[in-house]
Amino acid sequence: QVQLVESGGGLVQAGGSLRLSCAASGGTFTSYTMGWFRQTPGKEREFVAANSGSEGNTFYADSVKGRFTISRDNAKNTVYLQMNNLKPEDTAVYLCATTHLVGLLTTEVVSRTTNYYYWGQGTQVTVSS
Repeated sequence: QVQLVESGGGLVQAGGSLRLSCAASGGTFTSYTMGWFRQTPGKEREFVAANSGSEGNTFYADSVKGRFTISRDNAKNTVYLQMNNLKPEDTAVYLCATTHLVGLLTTEVVSRTTNYYYWGQGTQVTVSS
């Protein structure tokens, strides 16, 4: 059974940095797309970043471009989200997700929550002003 476990969240001041990790188990994820999303109470789940499988292409929401970096270590079945220059509006529960997508991948495709089969429980990130 596929499991995703996020870690690395916490409280940080605006302008600070955090690195989130998502460890996957129960399968081989080399060819899987790994994504990060975030959610705040009362709002829909929001796409943050994704990393495709074999091609290693990366995709970002406009709100985090230039500040966040997604990367993966296939040997460890782990995907990371390096978050720099954090802002109070980045405060949210961050969740990782994985899916096997085929065909041409675009930001529009990888940002759809309905395209992801497996989800982690999330890790809280709080940015104080």
